[in-house]
Amino acid sequence: MSDGKNRKEKKKKDSDPLVDSTMSLGDHLEELRARLILAILGLVIGAIVCLVPFVGKRIIGFIERPYLNVVKAHPDKFRTLPAEPNSIEFIQRLWTNLVEGLASDPNAPSVDPNLITFLQGVYADTMTAWASDAESSAGSSTRDQIPPGYRLKTLAPADAIVSYMKISLISGLILASPWVFYQLWMFVAAGLYEHERQYVRRAVPFSAALFVCGALFFLFVVAPISMRFFLKFGAYINVEPNWTLQKYVSFVTILMLVFGIAFQTPIAIFILNRTGLVSIELLRSSRKFVLLGVFVVAAMTTPPDVVSQITLAIPLYMLFELGIILSRIAQRRRKSKSNG
Repeated sequence: MSDGKNRKEKKKKDSDPLVDSTMSLGDHLEELRARLILAILGLVIGAIVCLVPFVGKRIIGFIERPYLNVVKAHPDKFRTLPAEPNSIEFIQRLWTNLVEGLASDPNAPSVDPNLITFLQGVYADTMTAWASDAESSAGSSTRDQIPPGYRLKTLAPADAIVSYMKISLISGLILASPWVFYQLWMFVAAGLYEHERQYVRRAVPFSAALFVCGALFFLFVVAPISMRFFLKFGAYINVEPNWTLQKYVSFVTILMLVFGIAFQTPIAIFILNRTGLVSIELLRSSRKFVLLGVFVVAAMTTPPDVVSQITLAIPLYMLFELGIILSRIAQRRRKSKSNG
C-alpha cells in the first residue's frame, strides 16, 4: 500500500513542471559566478587573438575605414601636417650635396665626369627599383592611400597602445559573442521552467548574430554618416578638424557596443512574449510610449548629436516592431498546431 502511494507521489513529482525549476539565492549566485567566469574566459581568448599584431593591425584599418573615406572625400577640410622626409629623397639630397661639394671644393681630388654620370645612373635605377618594390609590398589599401598628414594623431605617449588594447578588447568581445551570449542566456534559463528553456536555447545563435549585425551596422552605415555630419558642422562653425586616434576609437567602439546591444530587442520581446510576461496586445497598445522611450534611450547612450541619436532610435523602433511580428507568427503557429 505504501509502495503504491510512493509511486504515485513520485509520478506526480516527475510530472510537476515546478519541480527542479526553483533555485535558492545561493544557487543563483553560484550559477552567476560560474557563467561569468566562463564568459570572461571566452572574452580573454578572443582579445588575445585580436592582440596578435597581424590581426590587430587589420582590425584597426577596418575601424579606421569610415574616417579614411571621409578624408578622401573631403581632403580640403583637414589640416595636413608636413610629411616626413622619404628615405629615397634623403639619399637623393645627400648625393646631390656630395656632387656639388666636390665641384665647388678647389682642394677636392679630380673625378672623371663620366664616372659621376655612371654612378648617378646606377643610383637612379636602384632607387626606382626599391621604390617600386616598396609600393608593391605595401599594397593598395585605403589606409596606405592616405598621406601621413591626414592620419589620426596621438597626443600622449601611451595613446596608441591604449587605443590598440581597447580595439582588441571590443573586437575580442565581438569574436567571442556567441560564447558570451550562450553563457548569459544559460544563466537566464537556469531560473526558467523546462518548457521555457527551449526558447532560450533557440535564441542564443540569433542573439549573437544580431549583436554582430548591430556592431557592423554602426560601422558601415551610421559611422560614415556621423563622420560627414561632424565634419560639415565643424566647417559651418569654422572649426578645423584634427581628430586623434584615442577619441576616434572611443567613439566608434562604444557605439558599436551600444548598437550591438540595442539589436537584441527582437529576441528580448520574443522571449518575454513566449514566457507569458507580456502579450502582443500590450505591445501594440504601448507603441507610442516605446517610440518616446527609444529616443530617450538613444539620447542617453549616444554622443550629444542628433545624427547618432536618430540613427539609433529609428532601427531600435524597427526592431521593436520586428519583435512583435515574430511573436505574432509564433502565436499563429501555436494556434494552427492546436487546431490541427
